[in-house]
Amino acid sequence: MRIEHAMFGAGCFWGVEEAFRQVDGVIDVEVGYSGGTVPNPTYRMVCTDRTGHAEVVHVQYDADRVSYDDLLEVFWGIHDPTTMNRQGPDIGTQYRSVIFYYDEKQRAAAEESKRRLEQSGRFRRPIVTQISKAGEFYRAEEYHQRYLEKAGLSHGCGINGCGGAAGVGGATRRR
Repeated sequence: MRIEHAMFGAGCFWGVEEAFRQVDGVIDVEVGYSGGTVPNPTYRMVCTDRTGHAEVVHVQYDADRVSYDDLLEVFWGIHDPTTMNRQGPDIGTQYRSVIFYYDEKQRAAAEESKRRLEQSGRFRRPIVTQISKAGEFYRAEEYHQRYLEKAGLSHGCGINGCGGAAGVGGATRRR
């Protein structure tokens, strides 16, 4: 087993978490906050749109079973990367589309996957996804962890970016 980490923001973290939990080779997913300027932010603080944090998922995966490129495919498939600071009805910088990379290999893979998607013609509008070096990950409050599962909504909430399981772009699914 070769354990690696990835971090993505694609709107409401509940559905994003559920989508990545479905991927064969993913060991664990935690929801939280990253990319801001305030240490130890809370959900209430992030929702003010003043901390600079995005709602993100921290993915721990077995790189012998699933590749970073596969995780990027899931990321692109579960949200609209052309809407600035918004997914569905959720508006604010905390809902921005962002890939946080941990090393140069992840940065290059993220940029290449974005370039390919831009050239594919799949979207009429420009892709606004940020690709940024990973900073501190702050784990969200416990009630946010596995939120959809706890609420009996593991099939997703039905909103693009919060639906999780729908449209995961060809990655191997667990369930």
